[in-house]
Amino acid sequence: MATVKNEQIVTVILAGGKGTRLDPLTRDRAKPAVPFGGAYRIIDFTMSNCLNSGLRKILILTQYKAMSLDRHINMGWQKYFCRELGEFADVVPPQQRIDENWYQGTADAVYQNIYAIEKEQPEYVVVLAGDHIYKMDYRKLVDYHIGCGADVTIGVLKERCETARRRFGVMEVDTNNRVHGFQEKPDNPKPIPGEPEYCYASMGIYVFPSRFLFEILCQDATRRGSTHDFGRDVIPSLIEGHRVFAYPFMDENRKKNSYWRDVGTLDSYYEANMDLVSVEPELNLYDELWPIRTYQPNLPPPKFVFADPHRRGQALDSIVCNGTIVSGGTVIRSILGHRVRINSYAYVEDSILFTGVEIGRHARVRRAIIDKRVRIPEGMEIGYDPAKDKARGFVVTESGVTVIAKAETSSDLWEEVKL
Repeated sequence: MATVKNEQIVTVILAGGKGTRLDPLTRDRAKPAVPFGGAYRIIDFTMSNCLNSGLRKILILTQYKAMSLDRHINMGWQKYFCRELGEFADVVPPQQRIDENWYQGTADAVYQNIYAIEKEQPEYVVVLAGDHIYKMDYRKLVDYHIGCGADVTIGVLKERCETARRRFGVMEVDTNNRVHGFQEKPDNPKPIPGEPEYCYASMGIYVFPSRFLFEILCQDATRRGSTHDFGRDVIPSLIEGHRVFAYPFMDENRKKNSYWRDVGTLDSYYEANMDLVSVEPELNLYDELWPIRTYQPNLPPPKFVFADPHRRGQALDSIVCNGTIVSGGTVIRSILGHRVRINSYAYVEDSILFTGVEIGRHARVRRAIIDKRVRIPEGMEIGYDPAKDKARGFVVTESGVTVIAKAETSSDLWEEVKL
């Protein structure tokens, strides 16, 4: 088997998704830039996987509301890459080198950036999504691809058939994991040979030899009726005449069960965050062998003020980030981002507070997601009366989580209290 150096691999991260189902959290930012776990952004997991895998030539393709994502990559990630050694993590907005259209699909996004990829003269190209949370060694994926002599290799999750039904693209494979068919969100997913309860769901992760990738992208660009998407168009067109293989997800999370999350809805996003404050979270953020990196602002440590029995600053079963002050309030099973302020006698439970949120004295917050710099007035209750929260213009999810966007200003909330 030929040896391929990491320097001969270019990684393309698709980070231009609107994330409409995460609205209002995506009103001002792309889905990969949405905060997660207090200190992180969603894209940090894909970026950390690249760094931990030794892949240091990265193109991050953006499109919608990319300013905060661009800023985050520049402030938090550039220090890990040395341009003089050929390393980079470049944020690439639509260049319109080929035509004047925005990206029409995932394949079109890569096609419109062929020039940037080709300039590096890679042997292989790894295509990733920037909006999933998981730990994976992409170098093992590339080695598997080379060992199979594949034209394209697709990362796949082992999912129960009933779970994958109408949710995932499903790969039909033989006993050697060669792909012989593809089903787009089927009612009855084809099971894995010998495992009738399970199927292989596509992760949206691909490995191609670079020359082959350029060839098929150029073909797809001229194909009438194509949506120019890898999952819908490119991969199905290759199955019959080319060597297409599935690579079963190998988790680097070091837990009993594999961890992969597409936090594409507000409820799934909330649940994935709440897992982090449990005694034994499914996602291990404290593994020194596979660290998750991010931008860490230069802020003082978190502070807890007052120890009086009737006025105690405390946070139980919670994550509290730097710059935060819990001043005589109580926080339970919650995630507090940077520079959060919990004032005296306030109560916060089962909630996610983004950077700069302030909770006023005697205010009560339960099962809520509150975006950056929102100020909850003194004595207000959030998450206790869904009808009242909806009347205020907040989003209430199917499971009853109240979500407050950055656009809902503190002045509106203060007016509510005065009335």
